Amino acid sequence: MKRLRARVAAVALATAGLLGGVGAVGAGQADAVTQARWSPTHCLTNVGRVACVDLTHQRFWIQDGSKIIFGPVKVRTGRAGYVTRDGLFHIYSRQRNHWSTLYNVEMPYSQFFSGGEALHAVFIPISTPPGSHGCVNMTMHDAATAWNLLKLGSPVDVYGRKPGT
Repeated sequence: MKRLRARVAAVALATAGLLGGVGAVGAGQADAVTQARWSPTHCLTNVGRVACVDLTHQRFWIQDGSKIIFGPVKVRTGRAGYVTRDGLFHIYSRQRNHWSTLYNVEMPYSQFFSGGEALHAVFIPISTPPGSHGCVNMTMHDAATAWNLLKLGSPVDVYGRKPGT
């Protein structure tokens, strides 16, 4: 298992190197300076439990009022040409084992909030460039936790702009 993790990490780093480097614009995560300055300040506090997506800093968390109950965690959002839409949305469909026929890929713990955009798990490292097709990608653990904390109708507050999009 340790050897497999090392191999996956090496492939991710090699891929990132070919596509501009981990932390580079479009790599799916904010650079180290931006990460150090980040704090969860924008998300709505008057709607009860809300999923918060900060596109600028590539972070996700869930709060109840002003109290953070999960996260923040790193996420991977839309790449250039497939920007994750910003605004206030609500989860309108949940599918634990969704399969995207458009992109021919598994999307575990899918919670759709805007058109075809969803919060969901991916089987690749979150830092893998260049980004999603508009969805908010998470680790399996983080997507499962979000699944257990959110429900149909839960608000999703998406704001900011991912660098390079």
